[in-house]
Amino acid sequence: MAIEKLSTTKILRISKPGKYNDGNGLYLQVTKNLVKSWVFRYQMDGHEHYMGLGSIYAVDIKGARKKAQKARECLARKTDPLQERATVVAKDKKRNERNKTFDECATEYIELHKHGWKSIKHLKQWESSINTYASPYFGQVFVREISTALILQALEPIWVTKTETASRLRERIERILSWATIGDYRDGENPARWDGHLQELLPKPSRIKIVRHHPSIPYQEMSGFFKLLNAERSIVARALEFTIFTACRTSEALRVKWQEIDFAQRVWTVPAERMKGGRVHRVPLAEAPLEILGALKGLHPDWVFPNLRRGLPYCETAMFALLRKMKRPGITVHGFRSAFRVWAAEQTNYPKEVLEMALAHKQATIVEEAYQRSDLFGRRQALMQDWAGWCIRPHSPPDPQPR
Repeated sequence: MAIEKLSTTKILRISKPGKYNDGNGLYLQVTKNLVKSWVFRYQMDGHEHYMGLGSIYAVDIKGARKKAQKARECLARKTDPLQERATVVAKDKKRNERNKTFDECATEYIELHKHGWKSIKHLKQWESSINTYASPYFGQVFVREISTALILQALEPIWVTKTETASRLRERIERILSWATIGDYRDGENPARWDGHLQELLPKPSRIKIVRHHPSIPYQEMSGFFKLLNAERSIVARALEFTIFTACRTSEALRVKWQEIDFAQRVWTVPAERMKGGRVHRVPLAEAPLEILGALKGLHPDWVFPNLRRGLPYCETAMFALLRKMKRPGITVHGFRSAFRVWAAEQTNYPKEVLEMALAHKQATIVEEAYQRSDLFGRRQALMQDWAGWCIRPHSPPDPQPR
């Protein structure tokens, strides 16, 4: 091995132009203007080449010797060091052109997928969770540089206190990063994945999440509640009655159109895009909801429950506001579905699959769904008629339990 001839002191003292040999092909090059830089001299295919390694102010003597060593390793592989460096620079340039920040990827992902989501509410939830809990930690970081540590910085502060929000946030980050990987904006494993990764670093959501059921009215009090509701003369009150009679979800009822109602067959067909499960749902209409529909015909050509001032359906908070006006703030609209389910279980003999079908719940397993091809419409007709009767018929209070 050649002796390294230069030292930092010697380099600083050199005051004449020329090339000063350090050994092993490494030279200090000094120009006429006394600008000092490193070059590596080598021969390849019978030709002499000089490869610049940087100014002495950017690269110290140890760094220059390391760069020269890498160049000699290229020569040992019979590779031109200049050509290899050009290839690396080109790859880096291409890589930099493909750099995107997490926020940029999130914006593109949401824009691409929002048309497949069921509602504006779902879109707003995506945007809000990303902007509130992810962007402050790594929104401006290139996605190829996002690590598990950064993901944990965003998740850990809310994992226990806001478990459901944190769990959904993790899933959304994972999907955005997966999209970025497919788009060649990053590579490697997804740092937001749960299985075999974050599950080892965070407690399982189901073990720490506090389950809060939607507050509901006891089914024994339904007739008394309907008496008060009937006294309300608004379109929203009729929409709430219809929602309860059909045991449907708020968004499904408020956006019902006349074209979905078949009076002759006594059926309301909810299109798949408005259903949580993404499937068409047929709802049997008992006498009570049919009377509501008959009274509202002619108010609007399209919407069954229109906000007449706007010519559009009411927003999803309208029925909740009505409950507060009726001084029943402890009840949620969704809770009436719970009341229906408890009533059906305790007061009827309808099979479980009929009750679950009435609520448009998915069957428990893929096998059950495969074999259950019918929507049990005939049996659900009787069920919904019984439920409507229960809601509007007065009931005696239950006998006190014997002591």
